[in-house]
Amino acid sequence: MKTQIELARQGIISSQMKTIAKDEGLKPGFICKKVAAGEIVIPINPGRKTQKTVGIGTGLRTKVNASIGTSSDIYDIDLEVRKARVIQEEKADTIMELSAGGNLDKVRRAVIDSVDLPVGNVPLYQAFHDTAKKYKNPNKLDPEFLFDLIEKQLEDGISFMAVHCGINQFSIERLRKQGYRYGGLVSKGGTFMVSWMEYNKKENPLYEQFDRVCRLMKKYDAVLSLGNGIRAGAIHDSHDRAQMAEMIINCELAELGREMGCQMMVEGPGHVPLDEIQGNIMLEKRMSGNAPYYVLGPLPCDIGAGYDHITAAIGAANSARYGADLICYITPAEHLALPNVEDVREGVRVTRLAVHIGDVAKYPDRREREKQVSLARRDMRWEDHMRLLMFPDKAKEIRASRVPENEKTCTMCGDFCAMERGFSLFENNIKGDKMSVCGLAN
Repeated sequence: MKTQIELARQGIISSQMKTIAKDEGLKPGFICKKVAAGEIVIPINPGRKTQKTVGIGTGLRTKVNASIGTSSDIYDIDLEVRKARVIQEEKADTIMELSAGGNLDKVRRAVIDSVDLPVGNVPLYQAFHDTAKKYKNPNKLDPEFLFDLIEKQLEDGISFMAVHCGINQFSIERLRKQGYRYGGLVSKGGTFMVSWMEYNKKENPLYEQFDRVCRLMKKYDAVLSLGNGIRAGAIHDSHDRAQMAEMIINCELAELGREMGCQMMVEGPGHVPLDEIQGNIMLEKRMSGNAPYYVLGPLPCDIGAGYDHITAAIGAANSARYGADLICYITPAEHLALPNVEDVREGVRVTRLAVHIGDVAKYPDRREREKQVSLARRDMRWEDHMRLLMFPDKAKEIRASRVPENEKTCTMCGDFCAMERGFSLFENNIKGDKMSVCGLAN
């Protein structure tokens, strides 16, 4: 079986490439060219019978990932399935199933069966979870078990994997020589791999046998997302030597993986102050040959717990603006607890809005919907206005809870409605594309 990148290099436009072109309003040839170059990836494990086709990369709408999963404290498969369905209902583009407690095979398969979005995961979670359960020590992980587990998860229908290949002895040494960190290590998979390497005095098998990882991913045409195991967990750690060492390695591996015919993404960057986001994305794009960038956060401050979905949305809007391709949502529970269903819903909504803001800046020619919603608001065409909004249900709920006397206005201004008065003054002067022609679908 040829991978999407191998097909594209032969000039073959796959059905998935055609679907992406139609969804994004682009030409199939453009999609094929970018897939061939490794600038667009398509997470589409052919082992899944029903799966939405999603393109991630250059020239495309910035996509949103939502992560769910059990923990050692809360194990409820039905809850994770409900979260997954809410994620799909709220129009996220991908899901990561990141369970770390209970029967991980069972919860993964239940989530995959409950949605048609591409599902990703982090294989190190189950590898260390199962090893700890068997030996009472996660550092006794057998690398052969890890590789077998990766294949088992791919057989289940996983379409993209965050695999921590970029952690090696060199990057760990940077942590030591810089005096560790303000925010410590925040990646579960990355930290446990560092622990394994220290305990066993061995190199990371995922780095050492990178070609083997790529062969497994190619077999299922899954996207290899190069995990950001040493990402910054505090803005004071942003772009320290350890983070940059891993980023350089991951960007190099992205190039090697593409040469092997494997679809590749790079992950980053964690907590990053606002003034460094543009530079971070520029570095990833430059060093990786424009590989799709899967951004975790970024959170531009560290004091927002309880509202970190807002903190991250600010970072996400800037990331989308400067070229990030896939943004992982943050929920209100971030840094505090396992998210519940409503946390998940709110996280997806806020992140979708954030990346749209970024895309409005990144693609100035794609602002027609913004124009039409403004015209509907100006003319007090409430039905058209609601239809064009990203979250019409919320808008309708708020308006219905405070009904105005004049149905054309709202209770914010009432008799002092600027829209109504302005329209009456200038109605006869409206011309050109300032005329109301509302034909966009929601």
